Amino acid sequence: MTTIPPTLFAFLNDLKANNNRNWFRANKDRYDSCVKEPLLEFIRDFDIPLASIASHYRAIPKVGGSLFRIYRDIRFSKDKRPYKTAAGVHFRHEAGKTAHAPGFYLHLEPGDVFTAVGIWGADVPTLTMIRQAIVTNDLEWEHLIQDREFRGTFRRMLEGNELKRPPRGFNPNHRFVNDLKRRHFVAIADLSEEAVCAPDFASRLIEDYRRGVHFMKFMTTAVGLPW
Repeated sequence: MTTIPPTLFAFLNDLKANNNRNWFRANKDRYDSCVKEPLLEFIRDFDIPLASIASHYRAIPKVGGSLFRIYRDIRFSKDKRPYKTAAGVHFRHEAGKTAHAPGFYLHLEPGDVFTAVGIWGADVPTLTMIRQAIVTNDLEWEHLIQDREFRGTFRRMLEGNELKRPPRGFNPNHRFVNDLKRRHFVAIADLSEEAVCAPDFASRLIEDYRRGVHFMKFMTTAVGLPW
């Protein structure tokens, strides 16, 4: 397996301090050799291990495939910095076309390194399907989020933009009402730069993802996709 080099984090640190087009153009070769090329190789090598635990999920070794673009969309943002200061890898469902599809995720940012499983930023119809699945299969939901292996790896859920009130049509006294208020169904496992750059990282990553398989199966089937 391809290893992720420490120079990836060194480049992203420098980019954070010099987030402008002139600097990036002058350092484009560094981006290619330290970030893009190693991650594309890592993604390519990860395809077979990923298929062994989630046959409908894909490792697509191209920018815009499993590797997120480095360029920020600043058209409607007050923040006009042109580049992301993190590298993101998303192994999404074969039916998914965007970052909002269910997927396995890897976030590489100096000082903020983690992996995750789930669905981020889903639209209202998709959220409704997930919420309904929780209500209909509440015992299954309870079992998987309380599972010792799962909780030992994925120690937190992504927070942000939760509804202030229960969603319309759902019981406000449901025992999982706090989950029903979520707009992101993403479980996170924190990592370190040292762990990511270690020779055995790919094996560790697939093991983390394996511990999140039941969660991913629930999310995938909840939104009507094949597992």
